[in-house]
Amino acid sequence: MDLVAVVERIGEAPTAALFGLITGIVFGIAAQRSRFCLRAATVEFARGEMGDKVAVWLLTFSTAVVWVQAAQLSGLMDSADARMMAVPGSWSGAIVGGLIFGAGMVLARGCSGRLLVLAATGNLRSVVSGLIFAVVAQMSLSGLLSPLRDRIAALWITEGGRNMNLLASLGLPEYGGLLLGVGIAVVALVLSRRNRIGVQRLIFASGVGFSVALGWVLTYSLAQVAFEPLQIESATFTGPSAHTLMFFLERNAVLEFDVGLVPGVFIGAMIAASLAGEMKLQAFDGPATMRKAMIGAAMMGFGGMLAGGCAIGAGVTGGSIFAGTAWAALFFMWVGAVVTDFLVDQRGSPVPA
Repeated sequence: MDLVAVVERIGEAPTAALFGLITGIVFGIAAQRSRFCLRAATVEFARGEMGDKVAVWLLTFSTAVVWVQAAQLSGLMDSADARMMAVPGSWSGAIVGGLIFGAGMVLARGCSGRLLVLAATGNLRSVVSGLIFAVVAQMSLSGLLSPLRDRIAALWITEGGRNMNLLASLGLPEYGGLLLGVGIAVVALVLSRRNRIGVQRLIFASGVGFSVALGWVLTYSLAQVAFEPLQIESATFTGPSAHTLMFFLERNAVLEFDVGLVPGVFIGAMIAASLAGEMKLQAFDGPATMRKAMIGAAMMGFGGMLAGGCAIGAGVTGGSIFAGTAWAALFFMWVGAVVTDFLVDQRGSPVPA
């Protein structure tokens, strides 16, 4: 059955949600088995190590770039039509939001995507933190915190009514992004060999990057046959977490890619953890850890919405299409995380990895 037949049979919105579900399941399985986590990578880096966590993050990022850029070169998608590129980006939002998100993910012991994966394995502290993240993200999108977010985001925006395409701005050829992705992948593989990372984990780390490309290609394909305008997007968790929360709270909420993505990640991670025998109920270690996690989750909710995406949405998904503000947000997430680990964990009470 071709895509047009699927859309005619179930409708455009349910098809978008189905594509989100598929993308989420692939992401959830791959992220759970690879233990992919930006927070873990930044903490490792902050402590002067270039270990397995940095290697896995670099491999995921590079494979996302390679898959997405290859898809673009082959005509399977066009990043110019992506929602992230079609609207002005906020440099001030990327800087301030990136710093806040980076600090928050260290306090919460995981970025938003990692919390969702851990929640699916029975980690109750991730369930609590994830709910706080989703509520604060919604408050930042259209609630009490939205005026503050708007003011900060408006301080410095990209010119020309669109986000900046780094490849075009630097005058690089169309295949420049693909070559850069391959170069980073080589570095990741060298680190992986040095840290004796198994082939299976490397495959799953690459699978996280593949899921990002899968989301881009699926939504682009749907946009080509949809009657109504459709946003071209892929894996991210700040907006989708808020939208999924409201889908279950509002009677008139509609299906969309976001609403399929979050449950898909949960399902995929649960399947992977169950098959590996890693389902286990876990709670907070104590009041201090709980306070840090709750504060960190709230910071990620606001910071991610301000930055235009979370560690996945800006850091991998936006980075894979070379959106200028996404790369800026990713850089400042690293800065915020490294500084917070040094000030809070290294100089205070260490937080377990």
